Amino acid sequence: MSAPSGHNHPRNPGHPLAPDWFEAARINVPAAARRSATLTARRTVKGVWQAAWLVNAMRCIDLTTLAGDDTPARVARLCAKARMPLRADLLAALGLDRLTVAAVCVYPTLVPAAVAALAGSGIPVASVATGFPAGLMPLKLRLAEIRQAVEDGAAEIDIVITRAHVLGRDWAALYDEVAAMRAACGPAHLKAILATGDLATLRNVYAASMVAMQAGADFIKTSTGKEGVNATLPVSLIMARAIRDYRDRTGQAVGFKPAGGMRTAKDALAWQILMREELGRDWLSPALFRLGASSMLADIERQIEHHVTGRYAAAHRHALA
Repeated sequence: MSAPSGHNHPRNPGHPLAPDWFEAARINVPAAARRSATLTARRTVKGVWQAAWLVNAMRCIDLTTLAGDDTPARVARLCAKARMPLRADLLAALGLDRLTVAAVCVYPTLVPAAVAALAGSGIPVASVATGFPAGLMPLKLRLAEIRQAVEDGAAEIDIVITRAHVLGRDWAALYDEVAAMRAACGPAHLKAILATGDLATLRNVYAASMVAMQAGADFIKTSTGKEGVNATLPVSLIMARAIRDYRDRTGQAVGFKPAGGMRTAKDALAWQILMREELGRDWLSPALFRLGASSMLADIERQIEHHVTGRYAAAHRHALA
């Protein structure tokens, strides 16, 4: 099985574990908070430019359903929205022929349903794995879950790390775990979920980001969406700086995915501004940036309708993700 054509960015080959890249790192927490707070104040986008940024946010969304009562029918409905995230009349008003989201993300048992529903669309199927969201399963079972999801057609795997490795600063164990998961993915891209809300400090976030990238993660991701605190701008800033430092050392670009807690079009703009300011234009495409926030899709569509018509529509006029 080969990766879908949309995955045109080189895979991250990883690097031998190098604790000296992050052990001496110190995080100025107040400065990180100030930098995050001023991002959207210093750079604003209005009018047609705002509409363009919101359309770009749509194409970077991993449209997701991770509920206990998920069914193949719900997944099929989600995939229909993935194929056309913006109403046809709004798409035409913007002069666009086609728009899709970046991927559809489901539990492993629903990968076959998503693959069938997306056939011919070019939209990859992503699957959470490794005992999502806690990850507290024996490693051999987590690796088997990855292999099964890939065998069933998943082109991207969102894994969760063992938080205890980070909290105990056992970097060798974390590295070996992620490297084994990377190997189990085969051709599928690996997104390493750090569950940053569980990691206690921004210093731990930076270190975990660097170890995951050294172990071969193609993306680093903030959260499962199930923690008490999910994606925040200060945490995302630290992860973006880690990506930048890793690129400077290795020449390899690694993707970033914030997830959880983002619900509005304003949030979509804020995280894109962070990418543009900290990492550059390359991180404004699905190859290197994803938004794990399905609930924001309806608000983005509502804001685009306001741009096109000058009026705000009732929320119920837009299909929920």
